[in-house]
Amino acid sequence: MQQIVECVPNFSEGRRPEVIDAIVAGILSVPGAHLLDVQSDADHNRTVVTFVGQPEPVLEAAFEGARIAARLIDMAQHSGEHPRMGATDVIPFIPVRGVTMDDCVQLAGRLGQRMGQELDIPVYLYGQAASRPERTNLPDVRRGEFEGIRDSIGSDPARDPDFGPRRLGSAGATAVGARAFLIAFNVYLNSDNVEIARKIAKTVRHSSGGLRFVQAMGVLVDGQAQVSMNLTDFNKTALHVVVELVRREAARYGALISHSELVGLIPQQALLDAATWYLQLDGFKPDQVLENRLTA
Repeated sequence: MQQIVECVPNFSEGRRPEVIDAIVAGILSVPGAHLLDVQSDADHNRTVVTFVGQPEPVLEAAFEGARIAARLIDMAQHSGEHPRMGATDVIPFIPVRGVTMDDCVQLAGRLGQRMGQELDIPVYLYGQAASRPERTNLPDVRRGEFEGIRDSIGSDPARDPDFGPRRLGSAGATAVGARAFLIAFNVYLNSDNVEIARKIAKTVRHSSGGLRFVQAMGVLVDGQAQVSMNLTDFNKTALHVVVELVRREAARYGALISHSELVGLIPQQALLDAATWYLQLDGFKPDQVLENRLTA
């Protein structure tokens, strides 16, 4: 069985196409790295790249993307709606086929060490690769963002990176980790009141008492309130459960969901689960999907 690893680096640039193109070109310069998706958002000032391949090419491609981002992105000049701490903000490795989570943890450690040594970038291991419990969750690693980490690294032992220098340069810091598949999902409201989105996000996210395996924040995008979310385990907290809670909470403030969007890719099963629930398809089986039957 061929080994396949997915990598979904997030870069702190969503407004300059020439920079995004250069980063993607660097990733694709590595033989064996196969691009699946590129999504940029100017308000978030962020680009999410998804690519797959065997472990070694994926590792090399992730390094190339980070190397080019460090050269072209100055975090001291960066601003955007999305929390960020580095030019390459986060690099997760996700097992797809023929690899284990432990294999991805090893990839994260190797990449982190190389970025620290060769790019002089502080690297924090997170997720399943975290070196300490308080760094498991990405929002905890990124707390304070670039400016907060810049002002405390080197003096606060809690900010000591796993690899690289105890100081921030123009490329900032990077979180490198291993995790299960994550669904990045945004819900837009028919309102320009960002406070409504923030209140909804507080209710939805697990860290403030909401749904397990959900991270959320409220932001303003193109003049429209948005609840921006990461679903870290859709098998345990389903997509439709999240949408319905957002819908119910929005109604409390006289708002409606206008539309939603995916950032990157989504597993087919997550969509089948949502369709089954909304259509009330009792007894539905995946092999009732025509395309599934044809490829069986």
